[in-house]
Amino acid sequence: MSKRSFISSIEEIRKRAREHVENGAVTQGYALDRETVIRALNESLATEIVCTLRYKQHYYQCSGLNAEPIAAEFLEHAQQEQEHADQLAERITQLGGKPNMNPAGVIDRAHADFAETDDIQEMLKENLIAERIAVDTYRELIQFIGDKDPTTRRMLEDILAVEEEHADDLADLMVA
Repeated sequence: MSKRSFISSIEEIRKRAREHVENGAVTQGYALDRETVIRALNESLATEIVCTLRYKQHYYQCSGLNAEPIAAEFLEHAQQEQEHADQLAERITQLGGKPNMNPAGVIDRAHADFAETDDIQEMLKENLIAERIAVDTYRELIQFIGDKDPTTRRMLEDILAVEEEHADDLADLMVA
C-alpha cells in the first residue's frame, strides 16, 4: 500500500493546480455550488452588519440605573459581530465572490431585524431574538455545507459558538 493512497496521484494534483489558476484557493475539488455559498455568506454578512449596528445603537442609548454593565455587553457584542462580518467578507472574497455591503440592501438581505427601542429590557429581548435567529441560521448553513467546504464550515462553527455565547449572556442579563 502506498503512503499516498489517501490522495490522488501527485501528478494529477499538480496538473489540476495549474488549471484555472485565476480561481485562487477554489480548485476543481470544491464540491459545492459557489454562487449558492456566496449568496448565503452575503446574507450572513448582512445579518452581522445589522447586528453590529443594532448593538451599537443600543450601546449609545442604554442609560439609567445599572445600565453600565448592559451597555458594556452591547459594545462587546457589537465588536464581535463586526469581527464576524470581516471573517465572512474575507471568505466570500476567497471563494471568488464580492462581499455585498451596499447599505441600500443590507436590511433586505439580513435575517435579523434592526429594532430600535429606549427600554433596556426590550433591547435585551430584541438582541436575544436576533442571536437566536443567528444560531439557527448558522446551524442550518453548517449542515448544508457539511464536509464539502471544511474551511467555511470551521469559520461558521466558530461564529456559531460566539453567537450562542451572546444568547446566553443576554438571557442571563434579562433575569438579572
